[in-house]
Amino acid sequence: MPQKNYTPHYEHLKNKWTEKHRGLQRRLWEKHKDSLEWFAKQTHHLAAGSLAGLLFLASPSGMTTRPTPSVQVLDESIDKSAFLISDLQNNLPKDVRPLLSEEEDRIGGILTERYGFHVTAEFEGKKLNRSYGLIGAEQHLMRYPGDTMATHFATAEEVGKYTSSGMAPGRGAWGYFANSQAEMTEQDSMREKYYIAVQTFLTPGYNENVREYSQFFKYRKMLVVNPQNGHAVIAVIGDAGPAEWTGKHLGGSPEVMKHLERVDGSQRGPVLYYFVDDPGDTIPLGPVNVK
Repeated sequence: MPQKNYTPHYEHLKNKWTEKHRGLQRRLWEKHKDSLEWFAKQTHHLAAGSLAGLLFLASPSGMTTRPTPSVQVLDESIDKSAFLISDLQNNLPKDVRPLLSEEEDRIGGILTERYGFHVTAEFEGKKLNRSYGLIGAEQHLMRYPGDTMATHFATAEEVGKYTSSGMAPGRGAWGYFANSQAEMTEQDSMREKYYIAVQTFLTPGYNENVREYSQFFKYRKMLVVNPQNGHAVIAVIGDAGPAEWTGKHLGGSPEVMKHLERVDGSQRGPVLYYFVDDPGDTIPLGPVNVK
């Protein structure tokens, strides 16, 4: 049987092991947070060996390398996103529903603290119909008149990863990102690469102030977080949708979905999406890590 037939199975096992590792690490810190924080300050204590052993068991690298009980090993063994995942799981409802105001504020505070820049569910008096919902896969958008799948990618690696998503037959809600290929800038390219589609038409007050709200949402920068693995991306609002009947609340470009790891069979799952307060436009688009 050709070797390529084994690849999906291998990837499935790898993803299952990674998720199992994250879950084990998360549970470890939920149960032993106080002890591990004490251990970071008292590395020479007798308990260091046993706690290091717990980290040894929780880390895939521990199968081949036994860590030395030290603050350095402790720091290297901890996936910082585990704290974020734990915080979010302790504050998010079990069902994917619109968050209450106090829930939005509390989670917005967690995201602000963990990522190091201010995010909010309401910005300049405007907010979306929700900040927690199911994201689904979107296609690539035409960046300029005549843009095709053949002209869309800059590298062979991108071609291999993202061509299967195809290109939407129409333009985004705000038309082309650039007037022509010659006029297209790096910013235009990044906006299409990391775009999300949100239900602007369901925003409170939108129908009464279509022009004002449309301009507000155009390329508005947002933080999108997968609360199940801590992966996050800075994206812009580049399109409107999806329709209510789809059961989804927003869509993500192929690049957004790939980084969030929302590319399983269903290509959908819960995410948080908050406005980024970045008046100086200093926060770049693309994947972002916790601090």
